[in-house]
Order: sequence, then C-alpha cells, then structure tokens
Amino acid sequence: MFDRLKNLIRDSRDRERIAIALSRGAAMRAARTVDLGRPESWEFSGFSQNGEDGLLEVLRSQLKSSNRTFVEIGAADGIENNTAWLLIAERYGGVMVEGNPYLAARAQRSVIPHSIAAEAVQMFVTRDNVGEIAARALFKDPDVFSLDIDGNDYYIAKAVFDCGIRPKVFVVEYNSVFGPDRECTIPYQADFTIERHPTQLWYGVSVAGWRKFFTERGYRFVTVDRNGVNAFFVDPQHFERGFLDGIAGCSWRENFYQLRKFRKSSAEQFALIESEPIHMV
Repeated sequence: MFDRLKNLIRDSRDRERIAIALSRGAAMRAARTVDLGRPESWEFSGFSQNGEDGLLEVLRSQLKSSNRTFVEIGAADGIENNTAWLLIAERYGGVMVEGNPYLAARAQRSVIPHSIAAEAVQMFVTRDNVGEIAARALFKDPDVFSLDIDGNDYYIAKAVFDCGIRPKVFVVEYNSVFGPDRECTIPYQADFTIERHPTQLWYGVSVAGWRKFFTERGYRFVTVDRNGVNAFFVDPQHFERGFLDGIAGCSWRENFYQLRKFRKSSAEQFALIESEPIHMV
C-alpha cells in the first residue's frame, strides 16, 4: 500500500514535469531565429538538457524521408533525455532503454503512454546484448538514435552498426576531458559504471574518436552542443548536400558541467585521470 502511494505521488510529479517541459520547450522554440548554417541557433530544450531538442528538430526537418521512429540508450526516467520531445510532443514511436530498473519503470508509467508505438526496456546494455535492442527497433534506419551511457559508448555504437542498424541521425555523448584532438576511448569493461573512478571523469569517448568512428562509416559530423556534452552525426544519403555543406558547426567545446564542478580546464581535468588506461581508436 505504501509503495503504491509513493508511485502515485511520483507519477503526479512526473506529469507536472512533463507539462513544464512542454511549455518551456514551446517558448524556447518560438523564441529562436533559426539559421540553417549555424547549429547554435537551432537549440532549444524542453525535455533535453543541452539544446538537443532543437538540434534534432532542425535535422529531422531536413530529412528527405522520415519513418518517425527513434532509439535511445540511456533514457533515464524517460522525461529528461534526447527523445522525450519526439515521443511526447511529436508522437514518434521507438524504444527507450535504461539500465536502472527504477528509472525504466518510471519511464514506462509516465512517458510511454503518450505514443502507441513506443516502449521502455530495462536493460544494462553491453556489446553482447545490443542485438536485443536491434530486434525491438521498428526500422533499421530510425530517424534518431541517441547513445549516452557514460561508459562503453564506443563499443556499444560499434555493436549497433554490426547489428545492421544505420540511423539517419546519431547523437552521442563525448567526454571533453580527452581534449579536442585525442582519438580515444576507455577500454571495454562489460560492467563499467562512471563511478569506477572517484572523479567520474574517466568514461566514454573523445570527440575526435567519435569523428573518426563515424567518418569510417560514411557519416558526416554536424556539430557539438553549446554545453559541450553531445556530438551530432548524420548519414548524408538522407539529406540534401547543399544543407550539409552549408553547416558551420562547432567542433569541440568544454563540458560546462565538468568545468563548473572542477573549476579546471579539460587539460587540467585530464591530469586527474592520466594514470588510467585509454584505448586509441
């Protein structure tokens, strides 16, 4: 009885959060003056943290064709992520994947009911079980694929492509602590969590590592967001060349949250983890 009451309270709060996010996103969206050549002008955040809602909206608007689906690995509670706007505001179908059982259950209760073609999956993703997610994807080329697990992202992305998934737009978290030029990631550990290192700075992939990875697969780099968290890549066959050639994106930015936390530049932050192993890609 007590657990049911707690869930009712949480669900009520989540409904309020959704209403606030929709209002905030609508206001920020309307206030923009979009310049297709300047990705920083695309950004707005309803449910996303770093302007991703707006970046993805403009990229989706330039697709030659759309199947209105997404996949997100690292969806948290379903409300604060990169695809909730697609699901709730745009009624996209897709799959939200979250390793934390509590957060996945909240996503299933609060967010998934907004679309008849969406589901939340509780799964700690490894390179060996990515095929289970691929099997749930409604299309092999979803409009949007978002990957943010603060760890084995490089290896999971490789497994995604190995499973035959080729998204039109792929947004990935990068770790600015590695700087703009190192092409690197952490070594693969199936049970890795960001808490493995006390600073929580040893995780993920450098932006240069991602650029090499996606270039090898025929993708084009678009930009990073202004808070230095995500990098955006597109499969050029789904866009007009003139649009892609006209984009003047930003190649790298300091992660604002890490900069604020440590009050040190990425080079100084790297000194805190330089004894840890990294894998050059």
